[in-house]
Amino acid sequence: MTALTLRRATEADLPFVMATERREGYDALVGRWDEARHRAALRDGRHAHLLGQAGAEPIGFAILRDWASEERVTLIKRIAVAAPGQGWGRLLLSHVVEAAFRETPAHRLWLGVFPENLRARRAYEAVGFVAEGVARGSAFFGGLHRDELIMAILRPDWEKARGVHPGA
Repeated sequence: MTALTLRRATEADLPFVMATERREGYDALVGRWDEARHRAALRDGRHAHLLGQAGAEPIGFAILRDWASEERVTLIKRIAVAAPGQGWGRLLLSHVVEAAFRETPAHRLWLGVFPENLRARRAYEAVGFVAEGVARGSAFFGGLHRDELIMAILRPDWEKARGVHPGA
């Protein structure tokens, strides 16, 4: 497997991002924005679009909300790979977590996952996320209010798992 690199996405990457979030079956799990919403998020300073690449080839993306926020709490709003089942998802996720904790003062990185999405939950747990509870009806998705399992990883836990000394 080629090494994965992570970089900030630009407007030139939006066709890949939008095509990826529109893959068959992703409408029920990932969510999607129109082009105007993506462009606004790229410019607002509150969001970070991160693009994972294998060599020069994009393999997936993540959108984080409250990147480098004053509250030091960041949400992984969306993460998706173009070709699921090839091991890129977990690798992309680990790179996203690494970037959030290395590039920002974030103390907490969290996400919501639909409880029935066991594949995603296993990937999040493998990277260090811990299930915290179910937020009932918190996601308005596909015209319905759906429950989300809230999962998070805290900086001290991430540092401990990597043998990093606090504040290093």
